[in-house]
Amino acid sequence: MSWIEKSKTFISETISETKKANFPTRDELVSLTAVVLVTSVIFAAFLWIADQGITWFMLEVLGR
Repeated sequence: MSWIEKSKTFISETISETKKANFPTRDELVSLTAVVLVTSVIFAAFLWIADQGITWFMLEVLGR
């Protein structure tokens, strides 16, 4: 099988699988994006607080 035949097969299979895909609606996309953004902000805040605590511990308790 030549690379041209393999390419044609790949493209036709890709198109076939794309037609089977279930894409989200606009409302689902907006709500899921909001969930990702809120989760990211919460996680960033947690990491910032943890970093501040570790910094305080290193400076105050260990005297560095």
